[in-house]
Amino acid sequence: MKVGFIGLGRMGFQMVSRLLNYSHTVVANDVNPDAVKRVKRLGATTAFDRESMIAELGTRPVIWLMIPAEYVDHEIEELLKLLPKGAVIVDGGNSDYRKTLQRYSRCQEKGVELVDVGTSGGILGLNNGFSMMVGGTDDAVRFVEPLIKSLAQVQGYRHFGPTGTGHYIKMVHNAIEYGIMESYAEGYRLLHEGPFHDLDLAAVSDVWQRGSIIASSLNAMAGEALKRSPELDTTDGIVLETGEASWALDVARKASVDMPVVEAAYQVRQESRRGKVTFATRLLAVLRNKFGGHPLMQDHSQKRK
Repeated sequence: MKVGFIGLGRMGFQMVSRLLNYSHTVVANDVNPDAVKRVKRLGATTAFDRESMIAELGTRPVIWLMIPAEYVDHEIEELLKLLPKGAVIVDGGNSDYRKTLQRYSRCQEKGVELVDVGTSGGILGLNNGFSMMVGGTDDAVRFVEPLIKSLAQVQGYRHFGPTGTGHYIKMVHNAIEYGIMESYAEGYRLLHEGPFHDLDLAAVSDVWQRGSIIASSLNAMAGEALKRSPELDTTDGIVLETGEASWALDVARKASVDMPVVEAAYQVRQESRRGKVTFATRLLAVLRNKFGGHPLMQDHSQKRK
């Protein structure tokens, strides 16, 4: 199947690579020319503007977006000026589902479908496949399903309902992720700073991975990081928050749903940006790097703006 793909960052590159491995034709574009050259070497067709991309995609174009949330509105507005009726835009990034609903209305006015795909799996998805939470009309989802099926793990995707449901479920997924990560970070900090000194934390992780109730991929990543750097001194311990937890907390407040664990995890990340860095926040930062490719060291001059 042919697909235009905009956004060749950490996850976008993995997804394009996987689509090519499954013999799809990918027409790729990114604001970074080096990223475009990189996927071209893998076999992707490249386009340096929207017009030439759409021209390559036939009478019912499909364009998949994997771009930061703050750029999605602009990208969709520009695409709607060019796409024919019946085209499908897939937003696979972390968008606020409330904005997805607004974008869907604008797309419908132009006769264009919008499918939202909450995508989990990080930079490990190339080999493992992704977990994909899909929202959209039955027709649009059926049309793009060959792409989703190639990207996802076996039985690792589901069409949950109308446009917006995919991003809504992914928002809650990421809120849960915040809480789980914070629990691991706090536990390992207590082991590190508690009454028994010089505990081998990597060995603790290894034992916990073998039959323990708290075994998980995150715990395994923690063990790998602690084995490599027991003091986690490869990071400044600043943990950025990219939106999903704050969206979930806002929705929860309006629905009168208490989320104290997620609220606490969110506040820890906010405090780290203000200088409250601990062994726990260093572990959080390292985990984010391992599954999402997020930087270990932040640009402090940019954060203060």
